[in-house]
Amino acid sequence: MVQFVAQKNGLRSRQEPAVDYEDFFENGGIGLHMVDTDGRILHVNNAELKLLGYTAADYIGHDISDFHTDQHVIRDILLRLKQGESIQRYPARMRARDGSIRDVEISSSGQFEDGQFVQSRCFTVDVTTLKTAERAIGQREARFHQTLEALPVAVYTTDAAGKITYFNRKAAELASREPKIGEDEWWVAFRLFTAEGQELPHNVSPMAITLNENRPVRNIEAVAQRPDGTFFPFLPFPTPLRDDDGNLVGAVNVLLDLSDRKRGEDAVQHLSAIVESSFDAIVSKDLNGTIKSWNQGAERLFGFDAAEAIGQHISMLIPLDRQEEEPRIIERIRRGERIESYETSRLKKNGDKVPVSLTISPVRNAAGRIVGASKIARDITATKESEHRIHTLIREVNHRVKNQYSVILSMIRETNKRSDSPDQFERQVRERIMALSRSHDLLVSADWKGATIGELVLAQAKPFDREDAITMAGPAITLSPNAVQYLGIAFHELCTNSAKYGVMSGQQGIIAVTWGVAVDQGVQTFKLVWAERDGPQIKSITKSGFGSVVLNRVAPQAMSGTGELKHGSNDIVWTLEAPIKFVEASLFDDHGGDHHSAAKAPH
Repeated sequence: MVQFVAQKNGLRSRQEPAVDYEDFFENGGIGLHMVDTDGRILHVNNAELKLLGYTAADYIGHDISDFHTDQHVIRDILLRLKQGESIQRYPARMRARDGSIRDVEISSSGQFEDGQFVQSRCFTVDVTTLKTAERAIGQREARFHQTLEALPVAVYTTDAAGKITYFNRKAAELASREPKIGEDEWWVAFRLFTAEGQELPHNVSPMAITLNENRPVRNIEAVAQRPDGTFFPFLPFPTPLRDDDGNLVGAVNVLLDLSDRKRGEDAVQHLSAIVESSFDAIVSKDLNGTIKSWNQGAERLFGFDAAEAIGQHISMLIPLDRQEEEPRIIERIRRGERIESYETSRLKKNGDKVPVSLTISPVRNAAGRIVGASKIARDITATKESEHRIHTLIREVNHRVKNQYSVILSMIRETNKRSDSPDQFERQVRERIMALSRSHDLLVSADWKGATIGELVLAQAKPFDREDAITMAGPAITLSPNAVQYLGIAFHELCTNSAKYGVMSGQQGIIAVTWGVAVDQGVQTFKLVWAERDGPQIKSITKSGFGSVVLNRVAPQAMSGTGELKHGSNDIVWTLEAPIKFVEASLFDDHGGDHHSAAKAPH
């Protein structure tokens, strides 16, 4: 017999009685049996014999499967044990000696020697009472649902978060839709409105109030819209559902259909107000295509008043090239289909076409027979114009990015030709790309409409911290995006040279930037002069340097003009002349005139 005595601080506790585990496993409330590799019972305790009513002789030596009602269960258990798995609370059913069935849960593990399964020890817990209670509860729930299904009113339930957990057939019929269990929230209906006709979001509906505030809601009438466009008034009775501890676990809602009570003039006025207040055009027609109703939204959209439209065929709104749409629509409506977000075009009274998005639903009579269609038309002119603008913008961005790539590639190519080392190449390319970036920032801040000459000069001079050495004079001219980019490069090269060898390198001299427009035989020519006066002694200017190439060739050619760089003993003068149409932004199209400069960087 195995004895266990509680230990405390390394000594046997005299206050704790010894626990006889052998007696516990033999006579306790948990059944125990051991089986070999073939499933033959090797040992069983008294608790399991008592549970099933057998003697040890009836049990030991027999195949354990003889006592299970479901053979696949015991086969699965043995297979898992042989594979080295541990079984925890595996549900099974065992046959007692008196023929009764006991529901049990089996927990077991295998014993292995040299990697081979030898035997297993299985603990059996009787859960018959629990399973019986569960089945009783399930039967009661089934009877409860049967009762709800038989009720002549709509009933549905939700969990505490508002997800629908149950609805009876009457609820589905009333809403004309099958809610999705566990997905739909708050209501079974398609759309909700207050009794005054204002749309009621589901998350502030009576059911939502009940769940959010944990209280019943009463005496709030509402109107629901079905997927087919029809309406029904109702009175909800949402009530919280609580568990035994009083915690909110969900809610039940009973919907009392007020259709019969509200078929009078009051309900008609409310529903008509909903339709008339809609900004969208709402039109109904019979199955022959004859217009039966026409709201104010339809008058605004199509230009016909109600007297002109009602009684006419719906084809009066359909362009000639889309007349085949109507028969297809009517065919689908007869089948009970709902047509959503169908984009097409329709005719106004003045003959203009208007792009619309149509939602078309079958209209049924009291007997449920389809007698016509309800059509909601939404003007999507603004949407289409926005789409066009977006596509145009995408093309424009693509055009400008490609032009920037061309400028950068040209810059890299020319810098590479004149660099003595990789470090020098990297530094000069970085400085020139940063200069291009400053020009680009000016264009972005002005929505790519251009920049003034003064803004461009100061932006390129700022990194050298000698803006005070520059004076500017000339008429107000906004440069085109193309001119901004290439003049920006030119000004950067002039500032860089000045900071190294010219006026910006010391405190003597001045830089005068002047520009103007001359007219000769009707042709306007832009002329810009950058003149450094009274600066340090100038030894020479390399004609083949990158700066000289930019000033004499690259920038002028980009604007279809000419450039000239001259210097004296302490003076530097750069002159640019170009047709004004290739320089000024106001004379260019939306592309900033980039196409005039051939989007290719000059070589």
